[in-house]
Amino acid sequence: MTGQYVRDLQEVDETQVAAVGGKGAHLGGLSRIDGIRVPAGFCVTTDAFRRIMAEAPSLDDQLDRLARLDPDDREALRTLSAQIRRIIEEIAVPDDLAAAITRGLARLGERAACAVRSSATAEDLPTASFAGQQDTYLNVVGPAAVLRHVSRCWASLFTERAVAYRRHNGIDHRTVHMAVVVQRMVVPHAAGVLFTADPVTGNRTVATVDAGFGLGEALVSGLVNPDVFTVRHGEVVARAIAAKQRAVRALPGGGTRDVAVEPTRQEQPALTDAQVVRLVRLGRRIEAHFGRPQDIEWCLADDDFQIVQSRPITTLYPVPERGDEENHVYVSVGHGQMMTDPMKPLGLSMWQLTAMVPMHEAGGRLFVDVTRRLAAPASRAGLLDVLGRGDPLVRDALETVLDRDDFVPSLPDAGPGGPPAGGAPAPVETDPAVVTELIERSRASVAALERDIRTRSGPALFDFLLDAFEEHKRVLGDPLSLQAIMAGMEATWWLNDKLAEWLGEKNAADTLTLSAPDNVTSEMGLALLDVADVIRPLPEVVAFLRGVEDVGDAAFLDELAKVAGGAGARDAIEAYLDRYGMRCVGEIDITRPRWRECPTTLVPLILDNVGNFEPGAAGRRFEQGRQKARAKERDVLSRLRELPDGDRKADETKRMIDRVRTFIGYREYPKYGIVSRYFVYKQALLREAESLVRAGVLREREDVFYLTFQELHDVVRSHRVDDRLVRRRKDAFRSYHALTPPRVLTSEGEAINGTYRRDDLPAGALSGLPVSAGTVEGRARVILDLARADLRAGDILVTTFTDPSWSPLFVGVAGLVTEVGGLMTHGAVIAREYGLPAVVGVERATRLIRDGQRIRVHGTEGYVEILS
Repeated sequence: MTGQYVRDLQEVDETQVAAVGGKGAHLGGLSRIDGIRVPAGFCVTTDAFRRIMAEAPSLDDQLDRLARLDPDDREALRTLSAQIRRIIEEIAVPDDLAAAITRGLARLGERAACAVRSSATAEDLPTASFAGQQDTYLNVVGPAAVLRHVSRCWASLFTERAVAYRRHNGIDHRTVHMAVVVQRMVVPHAAGVLFTADPVTGNRTVATVDAGFGLGEALVSGLVNPDVFTVRHGEVVARAIAAKQRAVRALPGGGTRDVAVEPTRQEQPALTDAQVVRLVRLGRRIEAHFGRPQDIEWCLADDDFQIVQSRPITTLYPVPERGDEENHVYVSVGHGQMMTDPMKPLGLSMWQLTAMVPMHEAGGRLFVDVTRRLAAPASRAGLLDVLGRGDPLVRDALETVLDRDDFVPSLPDAGPGGPPAGGAPAPVETDPAVVTELIERSRASVAALERDIRTRSGPALFDFLLDAFEEHKRVLGDPLSLQAIMAGMEATWWLNDKLAEWLGEKNAADTLTLSAPDNVTSEMGLALLDVADVIRPLPEVVAFLRGVEDVGDAAFLDELAKVAGGAGARDAIEAYLDRYGMRCVGEIDITRPRWRECPTTLVPLILDNVGNFEPGAAGRRFEQGRQKARAKERDVLSRLRELPDGDRKADETKRMIDRVRTFIGYREYPKYGIVSRYFVYKQALLREAESLVRAGVLREREDVFYLTFQELHDVVRSHRVDDRLVRRRKDAFRSYHALTPPRVLTSEGEAINGTYRRDDLPAGALSGLPVSAGTVEGRARVILDLARADLRAGDILVTTFTDPSWSPLFVGVAGLVTEVGGLMTHGAVIAREYGLPAVVGVERATRLIRDGQRIRVHGTEGYVEILS
């Protein structure tokens, strides 16, 4: 029956989405799987839809208007989409097209009851399911009624919800076309949905079946609560049987009606356990065919399962690929690095090549496999201690996995996995010269890299970089550097533990570490205050900066120099960029634009500093912090001396205060060294990319970001690139933004985020991790993009995560709340440096707290109250 306008379901498969839409392509693929029954039917192709759209020239203007609409203008969206639907429904179906559809119907039986179902080309895709966005009509009888409902399906491409969904997913309305599936109607005893993975936890070994009496519409519409069966490893492990008071039934003359279920049947299960297990077995066969977990709609008629739809479950977090069938436990790298956004392939591979431990990619993020370290008691204790001190939610998530006795294997302590995790390196003397030497070593290494890379290009550059990555890891793994980092962290923990025990004081180290020396990240925030001091007295420069979006990054500094007083302002910004220009938001991803590449990113921060601070604020802020820390030290030591054995306690505490102030600032330096090196690598790789563009190998320079380091190496050698691979990678990267990475992920696909097990909070408070002491009340500024920051004195910054690039914002806020973070992550360290009360690891903070609400941040106790 193949024709331009109508194709039999048996003739199509997943490769024909462009012709028959996502649903039609999937149904065609399903009908080819051995043992899977799909109701007979045909597809009205997208060629038919294009023909109909061409019948009404006015639709072009309407689609132009739709593309220009503000996506937040719901009223205009509703009105315009209704007009477009009306135009499409009123177009007469041309005779030859109507005849082709009628011939398809004759094969099903001209008076057969049919289901008429929308099948858009952007539907049931691996990255966006579009579930429920277009229309389905059940029990349609006769050619005239089928043709009328086919028109309705075409029009349903422009339902308000479908239009809004496409706008949200960045899909152009003109690129989506509508096919229609017409199938013989199944009149089922029961119907429902099968998920071949647990849609809540993500566990791929668990399947769930929702079942009700009659047609599945009763479940989809929420008319009844379904029976829910949970199946694992081929057996029903849980069931919840609902009281199913209503069902949707097909009417003899066409259409459907919801009817009452006889009282004696309401609490009977819609399926037997044996039927549930048989259905899941069919689901596993479908999952294997499509290569990913599926959301499957099914009907049961005469003890025979028929499949009426299967689409990928797009909300599941992907699982790292592995070469065995053993259990694995993965911990998120992004939560420790304060960067949970997806990374592009070049960024992922560069981080993997320069990291100290093997890392696995999933969903555009990186994970470390900790299974072996969890398996042996001693390494397990060390790992849980170190991770728990950083982020209690990670520890809780790991303990949740460990509570399942059979998941993590048990190994003796001498087993594989090396020494216990978090084993303390040898102690280092409390000597500021150690930090000076380490900083000098790092600077010398970066300077040598900058010098030696200049002459390298082509394949020789990649050989050079592989050697440079080894030097990168050598600097990162320098034993003296690790000793200095651990010394600062251990001294912090010692002070907090001992002063809580001896003086009943929580988080005392937060004040004792204010304005610690040699903290390159806190210095970065203060240095931008100094830039503001240069600019503040220059009204023409301030006016220029306020209109800078009209200038662009390439011309920014040159244009600035032409303004009255602009030369001095440019020099101040240039000096800042020379020291910090390699930084940016999400800086662990080498592909992210650096401040040196996009200097206008700093302008909103500079303008906030100009407006919110007096001259000399940087020096005053640092000195005030130092004085507070000194006063706290005197107070703590005098109180300790009054205790039994007080002199010993005071002497030990003084040694630890000196130690923490010597080393805690250095905690930020290794990251600065990494990012400094990354910028050098990036500049060299972009020079290669420009060469490839000039040679016609690449379409645009940024295409290299969608290749791994090794793939880029191959392209430079061969001067050939797979454009389809680059396009697939771009699509995948866009889709990863919709995924939320878990703190802990298992090889079964279970995503675990951990919970705070506390019952001491006020009603309605948001629980988190206390990382910087004090309490502050103020206006919440929910900021997801650093470039859109607009702060007033006393505001509290609420965001998903803060890496070092956010530090310049910290000087202008009164407190900090983040969704991600731990005791020793960058945001926490800098919050303590600046004396900002801070709570991190507050789940969904940016959604639960609205911009402009008044909130109170309890940085000592670790919770946030919403006051208005």
